[in-house]
Amino acid sequence: MLLGMLMFALNDAMAKALVADYGLGQVVVLRSLAALVLLLPFLAGGGWRMVRHVEQPRMQLARVLASTVEIITFYFAVKALPLADVMTYWLAAPIYVAAASPFLLGERLGWRRISAILVGFIGVLITLEPSSQMFTPAATVSIAGSAAFAFMMLSGRSLRGTPDRMLVLFQVVAALIGGLFFAPFDWAPIASTGHFLMLSMLGVVSMGAHMLVNRALKMADAAAVAPLQYTLLLWAVIFGWLFFGDVPRPSMIVGASLIIASGLFIFFRERQLKKRDCILPAVPE
Repeated sequence: MLLGMLMFALNDAMAKALVADYGLGQVVVLRSLAALVLLLPFLAGGGWRMVRHVEQPRMQLARVLASTVEIITFYFAVKALPLADVMTYWLAAPIYVAAASPFLLGERLGWRRISAILVGFIGVLITLEPSSQMFTPAATVSIAGSAAFAFMMLSGRSLRGTPDRMLVLFQVVAALIGGLFFAPFDWAPIASTGHFLMLSMLGVVSMGAHMLVNRALKMADAAAVAPLQYTLLLWAVIFGWLFFGDVPRPSMIVGASLIIASGLFIFFRERQLKKRDCILPAVPE
């Protein structure tokens, strides 16, 4: 899990460097093509039959639309904001999931988790630095992107019957189509072999990160490894400082601390309730 988070952060740092010189559509297209090349061997031996017979086609469509919005808004955000700021917004996604679950999944929330959700939203507001200028285009896009990411997480709960490789394949293909829509408007000649390798490696590193995280969740209980996702923010701070000279703002540090604390509380509280519900009837907490 730790290595997976490091690779995700490396992928994000490369994306931030590349979108400074190349268009969002171009970066998304080349990233998706590289990932698709890696995915095709996993579809051998019956994989294509799974594509033809997917569960809940409408939910699948909604999920890939959200995933496409998420990746495009992420690249837009990292182009304009420090890497650590963008990661802070995206790490708030579990809080959005908890807040939306009563409406979309029919789950019940008690006062403890409601309080944690409110604390998380306060963290988001602090990160935004409340003022008349707080909803800049980049910040607004970041909030929209993290909300799209939250919907991806929510929809994943209702698509448990779809193999992981199928979910990833649908995301990659949708991102490729979305990138092709924007690419003609912002395509630029690739300046060097190094840039071409970085553009190709985006998909490779991202796929590797997904595989590492999935493997970690199979090797150990989620309660042991899922909290390690927050090391992503540490790497974002380090890479932002090393490669882009970004120094974390005090408001970002305070807001991120509240978001992380809220996310961890929600995660462990849900784990505790699931264990208890195996013995007692469900009671909102």
